[in-house]
Amino acid sequence: MTEPETQVAVITGAHQGIGRRIAEVLASEGYSLALIDQVSPDETLAAVKASGADSIGIACDVSRQEDVDAAVATTLRRFGRADVLVNNAGIGLIAAAESTTAEQWRRVLDVNLTGPFLLCKAFSETLLRQRRGRIVNIASICGICGVPDRVAYNASKHGLIGLTRTLAVEWGGRGIRVNAVCPSWVQSEEDEAELAALEAQGPVPFTREDITDRVALARFARPEDIAQAVVFLADDAKSGFINGVALSVDGGWHIDASWRALRLAKR
Repeated sequence: MTEPETQVAVITGAHQGIGRRIAEVLASEGYSLALIDQVSPDETLAAVKASGADSIGIACDVSRQEDVDAAVATTLRRFGRADVLVNNAGIGLIAAAESTTAEQWRRVLDVNLTGPFLLCKAFSETLLRQRRGRIVNIASICGICGVPDRVAYNASKHGLIGLTRTLAVEWGGRGIRVNAVCPSWVQSEEDEAELAALEAQGPVPFTREDITDRVALARFARPEDIAQAVVFLADDAKSGFINGVALSVDGGWHIDASWRALRLAKR
């Protein structure tokens, strides 16, 4: 199929942080954008419009079927197509497994796993008809490893990687590539807000050094790191034979089985 002059990317969780940076980088690559968040992502919309990108903002709770259907209809009405879907919207929960309520569990899975499924399914009619499209799901190293006090979040991200692999094998032969990006801890507005909320509750059970000491590259991930991985996976010229991959963007977090003293001695 001939590539359209301007491709359309749909990004959820576009209001701030990783989602905003993904939108900005895709805009710089010439994409038109449908920006989705629970509240209309006005600041991101203004930023990408200032760079010249044709774009719209859509308020949508990705866990609600009716909201998703409306967002898809709005996107197709405006652009007539979709080429890239980035499922970035997500919420966290820091709580011991024995303290996690069923309501908390359901809400995290609704947003982090059911939401991407609903978006993938809703856009699949268009993508499959085109016989061309790319889906990038923003998972986490918490979808690869077990991290304490995040039972709902970990389960949702493990599930998102499972969804990615399943759709990759179901839809790959029909022109749709589906991959996941798995960041480690990202220094963003969300990270700062989470840390501030924890500090307000009392002593924080971790420090920034706990993160930087654990990562082989000795720093937090940045929204830019994640955005560039998404752009790579969205580009058929650069990643056209990559399908069903959970790409770790973690600075070497999950492959280092050594201990802190040994790790730091090498720096």
